[in-house]
Amino acid sequence: MELDPSQTALVVVDMQNGFCHPDGSLYAPDSEAAIEPCAELVDRAREAGAPVVFTRDVHPPDQFEDTHYYDEFDRWGEHVVEGSWEADLVDDFDPRDEELVVAKHTYDAFYRTELEGWLDAHGIKDLAICGTLANVCVLHTASSAGLRDYRPVLVEDAVGYIEADHREYALDHADWLFGELTGRDELTFA
Repeated sequence: MELDPSQTALVVVDMQNGFCHPDGSLYAPDSEAAIEPCAELVDRAREAGAPVVFTRDVHPPDQFEDTHYYDEFDRWGEHVVEGSWEADLVDDFDPRDEELVVAKHTYDAFYRTELEGWLDAHGIKDLAICGTLANVCVLHTASSAGLRDYRPVLVEDAVGYIEADHREYALDHADWLFGELTGRDELTFA
C-alpha cells in the first residue's frame, strides 16, 4: 500500500510507560513488543517527510471524581496520571519540535483535542495508525478518524494488545466497517 507523504500522517497511539514498560500499571507484553515496529514506522515516515503524531493517554488525578458513568479508574485502576512517569512516552520515542503530541483524556484521540484541526491545517487526508491497545485507543481513534472522513489505515503488525483475540477483533472490525489494514512490509510512503 502506497501512501502519499504530503497528505498522510503517521499516528502513534499511546506508546507510554504505563502500557509498554514492565513496571507500568497496565503493562502488556504485546504492547512492549509493538515498540520496535512503531519506531521503525516513525523512522520511515520521517525519512519520507510524512508528519508524525504521537498520542498520550493522560488523566488528571481528579478527572473522574464527579462523573456520572464514564470512569476509567473504576474499569482499569488508576493509570497514566498527569505528570507521572507512566504518562511519558517510552524512551524509544522522542518527538521532534514540529511533531504533534496529543494529550487525550479518553480512548479517542479526536475527542476534545487539537488533532482534527492540526491534521486539517496540514492537508492530511490519510492516517497510518499504529500503537496500543488494539481494541481500545487504537480502535476508537481509527473509527473516529473514519467518521471524520480521514482514511484510517491500521498497520496490523505494529499494534499492541492484551489478548490476541482482542487484536483480531479490532482489526477485523476496522477492516469491515471504516478502515483498511496493511502490514509494515506492504506500506510505503511515496
